[in-house]
Amino acid sequence: MQVPLYQAKAEFFRMLGHPVRIRVLELLQGGPVPVRDLLTEIEIEPSSLSQQLAVLRRSGIVVSIREGSTVSYALAGGDVAELLRAARRILTELLAGQNELLAELRQADPPLPVPQGGGRRV
Repeated sequence: MQVPLYQAKAEFFRMLGHPVRIRVLELLQGGPVPVRDLLTEIEIEPSSLSQQLAVLRRSGIVVSIREGSTVSYALAGGDVAELLRAARRILTELLAGQNELLAELRQADPPLPVPQGGGRRV
């Protein structure tokens, strides 16, 4: 039985839904990166990084490259980098909208006066 496209998309985004995986993908945008460099940049336990890399590798988003004793990872295609850029643009717009709303709220309501002395302590 074939999975509906919307379900496949949801599973894809769920797979991306881990901060370490997103950070790995960001770091790989510039080209292949050795695992030791990923560990230095992300600062997590090697076993945790290995688990997250395995998820990305199984999904086909990244590929591993072995050169002698060094294992590096790279994006399997340029579309992932474009997806990350699109996510950055969307987040920038959302946060800009939130900042505008926050500024409007601050202008609409003057700050409340701070009570002086005489209040009861709990």
